[in-house]
Amino acid sequence: QVKLVESGGGSVQSGGSLRLSCVSSGNTDGLYSMAWFRRVPGKEREGVAAININNRIAYGDSAKGRFTITREYVRNTLYLQMDNLRPEDTAAYYCASVDLTLESGLLQADWYKYWGQGTQVTVFS
Repeated sequence: QVKLVESGGGSVQSGGSLRLSCVSSGNTDGLYSMAWFRRVPGKEREGVAAININNRIAYGDSAKGRFTITREYVRNTLYLQMDNLRPEDTAAYYCASVDLTLESGLLQADWYKYWGQGTQVTVFS
């Protein structure tokens, strides 16, 4: 079993930055792909950024040029550095993982098996 715990959310002014963290525990050896998704009530879940064991990275359109995903294997931690935040980035952000090496499906939520509880990000103007 795998447990994912996100942290780092909060409230920030437009243009500011936040860094989200996701610590994984349990059987983490096979977490070949990890990702960040976000959800706004009333809207579909959106893939933000993802990375696989080969360091292939994918970003959703809203994240390109502003967000950076990294993974620190020694600490079993996934990060999402979010810069130049906008009010439309306000959402609950979720960490996800799967024991598959995803390629074209990195930002497709249906592929992911394990999910965290989420951390809220609020950006005010």
